[in-house]
Amino acid sequence: MSEKTIFKKIIDREVPADIVFEDEICLAFKDVNPQAPVHILIIPKKEIASTDKLSAEDAELLCHIYTVVLPYLVSEFALSGGYRLVTNCGNNGGQTVYHLHFHLLGGRFMGWPPG
Repeated sequence: MSEKTIFKKIIDREVPADIVFEDEICLAFKDVNPQAPVHILIIPKKEIASTDKLSAEDAELLCHIYTVVLPYLVSEFALSGGYRLVTNCGNNGGQTVYHLHFHLLGGRFMGWPPG
């Protein structure tokens, strides 16, 4: 059995987090190293390593993130003027925790290119 990721430990309440949204499918919490005034991590409770490990059966989970979790967080953190939603995939993509997660960044102008 592989070691639990930090995100699985947060889901299991083994590590504290500033949780701002939770339901049976997802959990959202404030990033401990924020890169913007608002930096929320959105994670599915289902363990999926990264976007390249998604399957057709995960369509409902992704739809839930985009139609339930994201609109709630955009409203809750007053991001209607704009925000950035990012997911990193793989080592070269900057992924450091191998549990699918989305970074919701906002509260300031987001420049381009990002990296």
